[in-house]
Formats: sequence, structure tokens, C-alpha cells
Amino acid sequence: MNIIVLGLGNILLRDEGVGVRVIEALAERYTLPMEIEVVDGGTVGMDLLDTLAGCDHLLICDAVQTGAPPASVVKLADAEVPALFQTRFSPHQLGLAEVLATLILMEEAPKAITLIGVVPADMELGAELSPEVAAVIDPAVEALVAELRGLGFALTPRLAPTEEDAHDRFSPTPCLLPDWEESAFKTIH
Repeated sequence: MNIIVLGLGNILLRDEGVGVRVIEALAERYTLPMEIEVVDGGTVGMDLLDTLAGCDHLLICDAVQTGAPPASVVKLADAEVPALFQTRFSPHQLGLAEVLATLILMEEAPKAITLIGVVPADMELGAELSPEVAAVIDPAVEALVAELRGLGFALTPRLAPTEEDAHDRFSPTPCLLPDWEESAFKTIH
């Protein structure tokens, strides 16, 4: 089974980038089986055609307007997903709608589509999520995890780095060069 977890959104428009931020958190927090590919789709459209062609299940995370209150996490499945993107509020949703329509014409459409969406609170220019939407990153990640586990995949949480791990990666001891290398550097004028 080939699963694609696709994060969409413009990270320069605050909550518009929540889909990308959620899949980043998923990849950071969990070790995923090889059958699951996490893709930062950003705001691209038709460039995703080859990536999505023939996948068994497309799991999308994006900012969505559903009429639910801001910072709500919503789930839509199969025919509900293209229908949502017909009333788009973001240019990249047009791109995804076109990609899905093209994949249907090519007979390469995903067998199943699930969308985990977050209703944005702020779409102004800025790289940080609004506090309301930032507070629902964890529930959105857990919704993705539940969906993947429901498909039969075992996801392993990554262990948080320990203080000992940090010492293994960085040593405050300065690098000392052997005498012959030090002398070579001293002779340059």
C-alpha cells in the first residue's frame, strides 16, 4: 500500500501554512514506515501530478473554510474533499482540484482521499501561526496518526533527544591540530 501524506499551504500567510506545519510535526515526532511518504506540497499545483499518481491513499492536511469556528480540526473523506476545493479560498486549492481531476482522467487517481483540515484564524502576512491555530497542531497531528493507524500502519514515536545525546553531537572542546598542521598555518603571511 502506497500512502502519501500531503501538507499544503503558504507558510508566509500565517495560518494558511498550517498543513505544511502539521506534516513537519508528524515527520519530526514519528518514525514512519517506508510505505508512507510525507510531501510538503506548499502551494504547488500540477507539479504534484507525478507524485500523487497511482497512490493508494492520499492523506491531505490543509487550511480549510468549512463554516466551523477558527482553529477547529475537521476531517473529510473521498468525494467531500474535491467538493470542498470547488469553493476554494486559496490559489493552491485550485491547483489540487486540477491535479485530482487530471488524475481521474488519467485513471491514476488515489483510491481513497482523506483531508485533515484546520480552520484558519489569521491569513495575514507572517511566518508564525496564530496562537489559536498553533494550539491545535497536536490534535491535527494525532488525527493524521489515527488515520494512518486505522489503515494498519504502526507508527513509532521518536524519542526526545536526551541530554546525553546532545553531548554526543556537540563537544565544547576546541579542535586541536597536530603540530605539523599548526605550523603550516603559521607560515602563511
